[in-house]
Amino acid sequence: MAIGVPLAVEAMQLGDVPQVHEIERLSFSTPWPAYAFEQELTGNRLARYVVARAGGDRVVGFAGVWLMVDEAHVTTFGVHPDWRRQGIGRRLLLALLELAKELGARRMTLEVRVTNRAAQALYRGYRFAVVGRRPRYYTDDGEDAFVMTTPELASREMRLLLEQERARAGAGDAEETA
Repeated sequence: MAIGVPLAVEAMQLGDVPQVHEIERLSFSTPWPAYAFEQELTGNRLARYVVARAGGDRVVGFAGVWLMVDEAHVTTFGVHPDWRRQGIGRRLLLALLELAKELGARRMTLEVRVTNRAAQALYRGYRFAVVGRRPRYYTDDGEDAFVMTTPELASREMRLLLEQERARAGAGDAEETA
């Protein structure tokens, strides 16, 4: 489903932290504190964060990744509850994958709750596959996490997928601004 306003995905700025933290608070039972995002932006040279902006100024989603050696690891990912199921998560994940590739990552990995089927479906759409399980990974309730990873980002499969997703995102932009 296309949203009715233009959507831009761009680097997170310090001024975005209050809106990002609000999404974090609405999305997770143990949210990161706002200062954690500030520290990530100002003091962690391994970290990169992006936001999805609707209509030019409203932050409706965010995502972050750490580049560790040759692996990009998704650290956080959230879409405002009022804006879910509108393709924003796809756009954020596409941006992270492209950023990871630009930074020289060979693969991307993440952890996801074993019960979060919607997130798993999104990740599988970008060719993430379950490669492991972390027992009692989540501190709030002790739920297990699946470890998911992509094929090689430079592979033909991933290059074609990213091209298709860029085209899809471009077509969505044309619809959203009409």
